[in-house]
Amino acid sequence: MSDVVVRVKRLHEGVPLPVRATEHASGFDIHAWLPDGPLEVGQFPVPIPTGLAIEVPPGFDAQVRPRSGLARRGVLATFGTIDADYRGELLVTLYTVAPDVRHTVRDGDRI
Repeated sequence: MSDVVVRVKRLHEGVPLPVRATEHASGFDIHAWLPDGPLEVGQFPVPIPTGLAIEVPPGFDAQVRPRSGLARRGVLATFGTIDADYRGELLVTLYTVAPDVRHTVRDGDRI
């Protein structure tokens, strides 16, 4: 099987590209793109912009999963599937698991 190539496009200058945090990481970290200031996340889902668009080859998908470091604090990302024909901005939807848990997402945070 040949290597699968997922093309990534920055929608704004300065948007960080996805990166593997460690050599053996199974996925790539995505960062929040919030140049106009932070967003507050609570129990209701909040879509967080990334400033990225991706192109997944036909027959494949990309997945968004919660980060363990955020989940440990009660902040989850909704599981998401990015199909091969989606070309819009990648958004990561975050929410908290309890009414008293709040989380502030700032520009550049790993989400």
